[in-house]
Amino acid sequence: MFDTLAERLGQAVDSLRGRGRLTDDNIAGTLRQLRMALLEADVAVPVVKAFIEAARVRALGAEVTRSLTPGQAFVGIIREELIRVMGEPGRGLNLRAQAPVVILLAGLQGAGKTTTAAKLARLLIHQHRRRPLLASTDVYRPAAMTQLARLADQVGAYSFDPPEGADPVGIAVAAIAHARSRAQDVVIIDTAGRQHVDPAMMAELRSIDRAAGSTERLFVVDSMAGQDAVIAARAFDAALSLTGVILTKADGDARGGAALSVRHVTGKPILFLGVGEKVDALEVFRPERVASRILGMGDVLSLVEQVQAGAGQDQARRLAEKLKKRSGFDFADLREQLGQLKRMGGMAAIADKLPAQALPAGAFASVDDRSIGRQIGIIDSMTPAERLRPGIIDGSRKRRIAAGAGVQVQDVNRLLKQYQQMDKVMKQMKGGGLARMLRGLAGRNPGGHGPR
Repeated sequence: MFDTLAERLGQAVDSLRGRGRLTDDNIAGTLRQLRMALLEADVAVPVVKAFIEAARVRALGAEVTRSLTPGQAFVGIIREELIRVMGEPGRGLNLRAQAPVVILLAGLQGAGKTTTAAKLARLLIHQHRRRPLLASTDVYRPAAMTQLARLADQVGAYSFDPPEGADPVGIAVAAIAHARSRAQDVVIIDTAGRQHVDPAMMAELRSIDRAAGSTERLFVVDSMAGQDAVIAARAFDAALSLTGVILTKADGDARGGAALSVRHVTGKPILFLGVGEKVDALEVFRPERVASRILGMGDVLSLVEQVQAGAGQDQARRLAEKLKKRSGFDFADLREQLGQLKRMGGMAAIADKLPAQALPAGAFASVDDRSIGRQIGIIDSMTPAERLRPGIIDGSRKRRIAAGAGVQVQDVNRLLKQYQQMDKVMKQMKGGGLARMLRGLAGRNPGGHGPR
């Protein structure tokens, strides 16, 4: 996420190395590079102008402390300006209204509204103990309602089956009545999108909103849309008076222009980031963490939260007790770790949240996340005794395991080597080794900014 912008900003800051003080002369070139980096990231021009001027005013004459180089001092300034531009942290959903609370999702076609509806429903179920109803008013796109119903089943939510021939406004009204009669306390309305903003779409949205009495009117936008996202956000806000923004596909956005533009231009807060296709890939928007990721500082806190959410407390406690008793790390433990890694999106998703300085260049360039599934298959092909005592796995056992998993013996050997490496790491984690490692990562963050 934001890889291109992070790379360009890093190049800009490198030009300040060796300076003892930030002055108008020695930051001029850096500001030019910074301006180009932001424009190439498709940040809106008014945002770029305001950002550069604010950074220049703050940087001029800034004395460098003993522990900071000018580059590090400038990174601190840029980070704070990024946070200011992106606005306050996502406040979450406003559920303080008479049930059923109505959440209206609007946006262009292909922005990810339907998937986002399911993600919000999952969040409401698991974090707020709500009973959401999903309703699609998209009568134009083939199978739109079927897709929403399937996603609702996947997350354990209810979906509304509209009467045949109902128009979008009628569907919204009927869905709310249905929810009220069944004590479903939130209705998420997934509206139709178009390729472009048009008067008919806006008129329909206004009619649905008036009939539904929406508490939240959320603009769902593809983060890779760049300047188009800002133009569309203005149009939707004029029609609906939006209450917030959800940026989708942020995991695939190497530029970051939408994240830096939408809040500044519209004044509407970004509430969530969609960071993958899976129904749990939704993060509360935290500008300070996004700024750290843009600047290559990583986002260790989000990674820790993701690990804690993906690993049950019982599993974590069990593994800790095993290590404490020195009873060893076995293949059953490794399988649990691989399963958790797969649920978190693979190595690339984890690398995205680690500080750039913590990783060798191209550390994960050759990693194929599909191999995780193959490794789990190899472990599943082992007998219980082999999982508990890997040392007994000899040549004949390797051949049998490989045949059972449908892989080559070399794949089994690679997994055994990986296990041995992880076993060493787990032994190092005893006695506070993990805490020392995390402190080291925080200490290498540019500008001395550790995770907050």
